[in-house]
Amino acid sequence: MFWINGIEQNLISASDRAVQFGDGCFTTARVSHGRVVWLDKHLQRLQQATERLLMPTVNWNALTKEMVEAANHTEDGVLKVIISRGSGGRGYSGTTCQHPTRLISLSDYPTHYHSWRERGISLALSPVTLARSPLLAGVKHLNRLEQVLIRAHLEQTEADEALVLDTAGLLVECCAANLFWRKGEVIFTPDLSLSGVDGITRQMIIACLAAHGQQVAIVAQPLDVLADADEIVVCNALMPLLPVNRADKWLYNSRQLFDFLNQHCCDV
Repeated sequence: MFWINGIEQNLISASDRAVQFGDGCFTTARVSHGRVVWLDKHLQRLQQATERLLMPTVNWNALTKEMVEAANHTEDGVLKVIISRGSGGRGYSGTTCQHPTRLISLSDYPTHYHSWRERGISLALSPVTLARSPLLAGVKHLNRLEQVLIRAHLEQTEADEALVLDTAGLLVECCAANLFWRKGEVIFTPDLSLSGVDGITRQMIIACLAAHGQQVAIVAQPLDVLADADEIVVCNALMPLLPVNRADKWLYNSRQLFDFLNQHCCDV
């Protein structure tokens, strides 16, 4: 189901800048028992992204109401919210866009996440590397062609998710998830100041660990750092947390970090 600016429909103007330029941002939330999980955090993410992208003011009250109403009668699903700059002229300038487009879609929850949580997943190194772009790093903007290509290559393997590096050969994330690893009692996650998406679950895990006296080291490291890791977990707002059994050529069997995070940080 789709809603555009609060109206149930599935057609968007060909002049909308989401279509013309990928000019916008999005968030993807889990729906559970008729509510949007972490609603406030998803709205905050969208607000921060629209500010970074210098977009006109969004009607946040209307969007919040639309998100709540869309989720109201859904037991278990996925709510995706896209905000574009709206419709404007032919060129790159967005000065004629005063009314951002709000697009909401509702779909089924990916049930394979349940089995993945039980058995763990494998990660394959992607041949697609992420460009460094500090201006857009961290933002979940609509320019996702890199992820489309990562996914296309992943589907040619037997792995469940991808390990993604940037063009300098440093670890960034997965195709649709953030990455953490543990070595001893120290927990690491990649630096996302130059590329990647700073996910809501990633932010919550970092804050949660700090609240429990465990700091996370945010690092710029190459792939080989995972050779010495004791454990890897990946996360996003839908999973929300998965243990990793294999990453590239390395195997893992510990769930110490996974069990802790599952109990204290990622209970939905």
